[in-house]
Amino acid sequence: MHAARRTLRTVSEMVGDHVRHNSYFIDFPANVPDTEEFWTRCVGKALGDDTSRESVVRQLGRGVLDLLSLPAYGSYQHTYEEMLAAQAELIASAGDRVTVLHLGRDLDEELTDLYLALAGSTTPLGEDDLRDLKMLAERCALGPQPEAIPVRENRAVVNEARLGVGADLLLDTVTDVLRLACALSGGDVTLRERTRFRSLPRPVRRGLLAGLDAVVAANPGKLADVHAHREPFKRLGERLHPHEYPRWPHAADVFAVARGEKEARSFDSRIEELLVASDVPGAVELLKPAPGKLFRALDLLLRIAADQGERDAVVAAAMKVAPQVSGRVVLSVREHLHNRARESGEPRIFVNRRGRAWVSPDLRPPVPAADRDRLIAALDAELRRRLPVPGPLLLDPDVLDVALPLSGRASAAGLGVLPRGSTCRVDGEQLRFFVYWKETGRRTDYDLSALLLDTDYSTDSWLSYTSLTAVGGEHSGDITEAPDGASEFINLSLDRVRSTFIVPQVNIYAGEGFEEVEESFFGFMLRDGEQKGRPFEPRTVRMKSELRGAGRVALPLVFQRGDDGRWRAKWLHLYLRGISSANRVEENQVSVSKAVRAFVERESLTMGYLVDLMSAGSEPVGRRAGPGRAGDVHRPRTSRGTPSGLTDHHPRKPARLDPQLTATVTHGEAMKGLPSQLLCRNESLRFPRGRLRLGGARRALPSSPVRRCPRNPGAFPPAVSAAGLARTSKTSATARFSSGYTPLPAYATSGLLHGKVGAVNSAVRRARKMPFGGDRRTSAGNGRCDIQVRNTIYEPATDYRLSVDGRPPSGGLGVFNVRSDPHRAEHDRVLHD
Repeated sequence: MHAARRTLRTVSEMVGDHVRHNSYFIDFPANVPDTEEFWTRCVGKALGDDTSRESVVRQLGRGVLDLLSLPAYGSYQHTYEEMLAAQAELIASAGDRVTVLHLGRDLDEELTDLYLALAGSTTPLGEDDLRDLKMLAERCALGPQPEAIPVRENRAVVNEARLGVGADLLLDTVTDVLRLACALSGGDVTLRERTRFRSLPRPVRRGLLAGLDAVVAANPGKLADVHAHREPFKRLGERLHPHEYPRWPHAADVFAVARGEKEARSFDSRIEELLVASDVPGAVELLKPAPGKLFRALDLLLRIAADQGERDAVVAAAMKVAPQVSGRVVLSVREHLHNRARESGEPRIFVNRRGRAWVSPDLRPPVPAADRDRLIAALDAELRRRLPVPGPLLLDPDVLDVALPLSGRASAAGLGVLPRGSTCRVDGEQLRFFVYWKETGRRTDYDLSALLLDTDYSTDSWLSYTSLTAVGGEHSGDITEAPDGASEFINLSLDRVRSTFIVPQVNIYAGEGFEEVEESFFGFMLRDGEQKGRPFEPRTVRMKSELRGAGRVALPLVFQRGDDGRWRAKWLHLYLRGISSANRVEENQVSVSKAVRAFVERESLTMGYLVDLMSAGSEPVGRRAGPGRAGDVHRPRTSRGTPSGLTDHHPRKPARLDPQLTATVTHGEAMKGLPSQLLCRNESLRFPRGRLRLGGARRALPSSPVRRCPRNPGAFPPAVSAAGLARTSKTSATARFSSGYTPLPAYATSGLLHGKVGAVNSAVRRARKMPFGGDRRTSAGNGRCDIQVRNTIYEPATDYRLSVDGRPPSGGLGVFNVRSDPHRAEHDRVLHD
């Protein structure tokens, strides 16, 4: 009975049913009000409250209202039990899933098999799997062991357990010893994070030094590996005291190389020297003993080869060493070459080990098609040779679209989670997203949003706290803190959505990051028709994944409508950098669109590719018909998906550039000399050569870039604002934007334009979540800039018009256009801070 309760508790946690999921609107998704109606209702309640009335009246007098100051905004207005009482029971449906649990075998057998599978994995494990391996290794260190432990991080975890029981260590590089030391100090065995080495007992120090000595004695060339981690080796040497053990001189050489006292030229430096000299034949000969490195350099070698003879030598060398290359690398290169057939200049997406993604144009010259095709054919033949020759197979069609798990870090922990790039059918009429988070120590506000994109990846509309009802969907309401946990939901009727893509996202508006909160996860549910029930029903959950990534904007997956009208989900597991606070769907729509496009238009190898290889030349492969499908259907060998993660001279993430303003004066007297046409650029602030009238004074302006202009004692003209149309999900509303929010001014106290632009986003962040109809005014030094924001929803590349005291400027139209910075891969805003 105890085991049964523990199992059910574990299953509940896997689907997210271990917490209480409340919703701001008690009968969500029914009766969700319009955004403006809801905000007006909150204001009315605040004015009727004696404790908040004075503050609200004072804010309204200034023209700006902070929604977070309203008692009825941002926190639940009812208990969880009251919400349950207001909801109808879930109507049973054939689509509801029932999970069958198998009793399993003896505990020792199950644990041993799990240990062997994790330790012998050929792909790097995720954080959760590494923790499981650590616990299992302590139990199974003296039992059966896998034939090989190819992943270095896994070997470090196993070595820690073996050291504890006195078993021989598995070491063949000096880096293996460094990883083991990190594990013994409770640090990061992947060597991505810095480890603070502990004082180790003398027997442990002797074991590590003996291991180092044996590795270098067997192959002195291993000393070159020290260069990749010189600083960690220096700090480790301070703990191991190698000078106290003269019987292990080779171990002392390791730390001498780290300190620069002994020379050990690295293999990579020799390769780099040949590549810089474009000596392709020499590089190929040097790389032959390192087949994995040769495969990773194939693209570069083919691009810099001087003639067809050198390219033939590269292809011949690759075909010769292919049997010695690990299957994961062969598959990665095969996927990479398949995608290299695309034209250069297309967006290229990069994803690091922590899920952080950025997009950059592909500026590499193409690989010659003939050489690419020869390599692809050779790799297919090599993979076919390694695969078993099956008899008749019976396959579920859904399995064929699962991306090959080339890395355990390409997915997140949870239920129903597939590797990055996998796709699956979406069977249901009601699609409901959910997010849950619980803050650790400070107020944390996560915002669940859904961005809807057209076929060309342009924005159609969105659902968020600023747009509670749109496109046949409803938002459950904004929760702004979660000391006891909080949930937000978005419900969509798929038959009413006309967009091609639905991109759910979780934005960190304020507070702790995804890796700082006590708990955070995302998922989606599917329901049929008018199927009722609570906002969260565990039986309808199709996917639930943990949110643990580096970034302030999470993109778990994207939903795409196919040509047949059916929806399919594609797993992203991506995180965008975002900004430190006030991340919103309106501001990152361009960067999200770029990431989705780059990801969707890239193809990854799937299980269907392996099935096609296995079935080539053998008996036909039977495919079980799924719902709405016929059997023996043709499935593509690849699906749109994730990059291969190759490292052949990938460009670094673009530097974070704040766009500046280029001011072009089209009418010298317009706005009393203020520039009437502004364009957002990523260059330094430039002024045209000429003169502008500033508060009655004339000043000559240089044409060269300037960061700050000299102050002008003339007063800034009063009530200057920029007004224009901002598109919302329902109607167009007038939005007035300008700058001057300290400490990010765009207009100097002199009235001259200078510095960074800090208009709309700064206004939104400082005025918090402003309702329609609000405005904000501020003063900048001895000049005055009136800032009015009537609608905080806006779009990039929108024309705005300048006005003075509500009147258009004299001498011209006074129109300016605001565009997003093309070099920002993480987020794009109309006016950046």
